[in-house]
Amino acid sequence: MEYMSIVVELVVGYFALLFLTKILGKTQITQISAFDFISALILGELVGNSLYDNEVSVWQILAAIFIWGFLIFATEFITQKSRRFRHVLEGTPAIVINKGKIDFNVLKKNHLDLNQLQHLLRAKDIFSVRECEYALLETNGTLSVLKKPLFENVQRSDLNIQPTQVSLPLSLIIDGEIVYDNLKIVHQQEDWLMHEINKKGFQSHKEVLYAEWKEGEDLLVQGY
Repeated sequence: MEYMSIVVELVVGYFALLFLTKILGKTQITQISAFDFISALILGELVGNSLYDNEVSVWQILAAIFIWGFLIFATEFITQKSRRFRHVLEGTPAIVINKGKIDFNVLKKNHLDLNQLQHLLRAKDIFSVRECEYALLETNGTLSVLKKPLFENVQRSDLNIQPTQVSLPLSLIIDGEIVYDNLKIVHQQEDWLMHEINKKGFQSHKEVLYAEWKEGEDLLVQGY
């Protein structure tokens, strides 16, 4: 009976957290701030601790999850409406490199050392501080950089090259399975796809690890 209770609590907690994540939005994952990190930990603890407390019922778990979720939702709503409240909870970006100079006071204030700064710069393809004009430490811990003009990437407009049409590559086969939704987007049928992979030497889509379509180019097909 005890094992059955754990199973029920796990299943209910799983779907409750999944539902709550859908409501709160993708920023809970992709743009996580300190507040978002704490809220995610609390949500996990609410379910985790309840598994080992026999006096806690499923309804109490649901109530705790949705009360905490309501508090997070209310906080997010207030931060969207109030800039001052947003500053307190989410913070503001900090300029760690200003006009090519490292601001040590800003680094110290944000508990960032030089090794960490170098690591973040290398992630932006900057291997020397002399290449960077401005660097902003964002509220989620990532670094946004603006290179010095001498080290900026060359743009087509700089060379007077006519721009080409941009098309989105789409996966048509993944792990031997046809992605029919993408096939509809490119306005093609399964027969066309089979013909294309046959030209590449494959007899069935089950033999294909990955197939990618891009407008104006041949179908990219790779087997296992």
